[in-house]
Amino acid sequence: MTSMELVNRINYLARKERYEGLTAEEKEEQQKLRRQYLDSIRQQMIDALEGAGYQKRHDTHCGCQNRKGDTPPLKGQALGMEVCPQRKRDH
Repeated sequence: MTSMELVNRINYLARKERYEGLTAEEKEEQQKLRRQYLDSIRQQMIDALEGAGYQKRHDTHCGCQNRKGDTPPLKGQALGMEVCPQRKRDH
């Protein structure tokens, strides 16, 4: 489903919910489509930021033991961010 078709279907279900109500299947579909749309927007934002040279902060709960001072500076650390060498994305 293209982005425009996704938005159109989400909007259709929102209007139907407002005026008629939705069946259980339609409510489930609505939640699934909304999640898919939000995930798509988040990924676009991550791609745009990474394209501009930013990287997500290191998650200290990953267990990789990479803490400040453990490794030489990597890309992004000059901006005060840490980068996990094990997982460079979604981390």
